[in-house]
Amino acid sequence: MYLDQAMQERRSIRGFRKKPVSRDLLEEIITLANRAPSSMNTQPWHLHVLTGEPLEQVRKGNTERMLAGITPSREIEDYAAYEGEHRKRQIEIAVQLFEAMGIERHDAERRQDWVMRGFRQFDAPVSVVVCFDKSLLNNTIAHFDCGAMTFGLVLAAWSKGLGAVINGQGIMQSPVVREVAQIPDDQVILTCVALGWPDDEFIANSVISRRRPTDNITRFVGFENLE
Repeated sequence: MYLDQAMQERRSIRGFRKKPVSRDLLEEIITLANRAPSSMNTQPWHLHVLTGEPLEQVRKGNTERMLAGITPSREIEDYAAYEGEHRKRQIEIAVQLFEAMGIERHDAERRQDWVMRGFRQFDAPVSVVVCFDKSLLNNTIAHFDCGAMTFGLVLAAWSKGLGAVINGQGIMQSPVVREVAQIPDDQVILTCVALGWPDDEFIANSVISRRRPTDNITRFVGFENLE
């Protein structure tokens, strides 16, 4: 698959087949993603790849704590509520997904079920927990670097026929994830990636998020005399 094809066709996958992903394939994908750029080659990332019973324990712990009303606990500073254009785009993708799934605005039960799917990491066969070195906790460049690595991970997965979604809900109860995955104390949990073989019959997988046009996000400076 050419790079431009993978980047154009990749989309977030939230429904997966009940088919395991081999360790060999995961290692191949991670090896590709590990070529991501980082500030001065610091490579601050660490990946903890869960499947099988450990992943089921994380799902169970996340779900039970959320349903019990336990306040989410993340290890990075939580973001404030989105406002303005950011909030509009957040709502837009939610509307796209709910319309595709046939979830009505008043259907509280199905809306709640959708939210809980996120805490279950969308029932994917694999979860990749992305961490970084705790010594860089206040270094936002490390977050940027891990973002580059995570994008490389989902792009490499797509090029191999796998689907993925970057899923902050999956680590909202970070103490559960840390205990089950036995994450060392010198690492900080940043996010996770739900990953597996896409279920083509899961209608939400067909949703493609709308993107702003290039001229809406870009300014070209100093090019006037080159035209």
